[in-house]
Order: sequence, then structure tokens, then C-alpha cells
Amino acid sequence: MRPKKHKTTGSNDLFRARLDQIINMKHELVLLAGKVDWDWIDGEI
Repeated sequence: MRPKKHKTTGSNDLFRARLDQIINMKHELVLLAGKVDWDWIDGEI
């Protein structure tokens, strides 16, 4: 089950890096995850 979608507030936490700042957003798996219909998968599960 996927986590709930959160609104981005733009405020950065001093002690936490955002995931998109840690991982390579051009990596093949990141791009693939963007193409998957997660809402359909959630509905099927």
C-alpha cells in the first residue's frame, strides 16, 4: 500500500533531507515509477 500523498509546503526541515534531494531523479527506476498507474494498483489490491 502506498503512503498518502502529502502537500509540499516548500519548507525544509533542518535535520531531514527530502528524498528528491538524495536520489537521482533521472534514474531509470525513478522514471519508471512515474509512469506506473499507482491508483489502479491500489484499487486492485
